Amino acid sequence: MNEMKMRFLSRVENEPFARTSIVAFLMPLNPGMEEVMEIKTMIAEAVTNAIIHGYDGKDDGWVEIHVRYEADHMIDIVVKDEGCGIEDISLAMQPLYTTKAHLERSGMGMTIMSTFADDFHVVSSAGKGCVVHLRKQLHGQTTSTHQ
Repeated sequence: MNEMKMRFLSRVENEPFARTSIVAFLMPLNPGMEEVMEIKTMIAEAVTNAIIHGYDGKDDGWVEIHVRYEADHMIDIVVKDEGCGIEDISLAMQPLYTTKAHLERSGMGMTIMSTFADDFHVVSSAGKGCVVHLRKQLHGQTTSTHQ
């Protein structure tokens, strides 16, 4: 098992840092390009949701990410904020639902994360922040020889 934790301010410019750092941490597992893109997308969605929705764009909150992987290449990612929380998780999980339509948010973040993760769940309540759990089995790059 290997694991890492990171904590950063809820600033939009920190999302690429989080995404890139997590992918770099997972490189010993030799993920395939599709897996890398899926992980980057899940992290981008979770972190952006924390910043845009959880902290309502305020840049003085903290976003925490905990990543671990096992020898069998199962990865666990937890993204946590202490923002406003989600009042109705089942409603927030609905495709195209957004509370930020005026910011041109598509409302697809939860759907995208649930599609790319093997296991996805959210723990939250109004006023108490949000914890997003993502679990994914990596299969790694397959090498083929063409002659």
